[in-house]
Amino acid sequence: MPLPPAMAGRSALLAAVAAAIEGRWDDAHARVQRLEDDRFACWIHAVLHRIEGDQANARYWYRRAGHEPPAAALAPREELAQIRALLEGS
Repeated sequence: MPLPPAMAGRSALLAAVAAAIEGRWDDAHARVQRLEDDRFACWIHAVLHRIEGDQANARYWYRRAGHEPPAAALAPREELAQIRALLEGS
């Protein structure tokens, strides 16, 4: 489980999740690339590459986030909702 981000980073991460959920892949990707040292950003980055279909890149970002890739049954949108809930609750 990633450590909670600093308050300033949390809003940027939530904006990246919102962009991803809304289908604005490029916007979400640009946002997480600015926060590459944050484990939540790495996790979001992994999900974005799942959406893109680049599974090898997604696995890299899951490793950086300290997460195992989810079962295929978990849709990226559901995973993003989980990340958002953790960010909002942390």
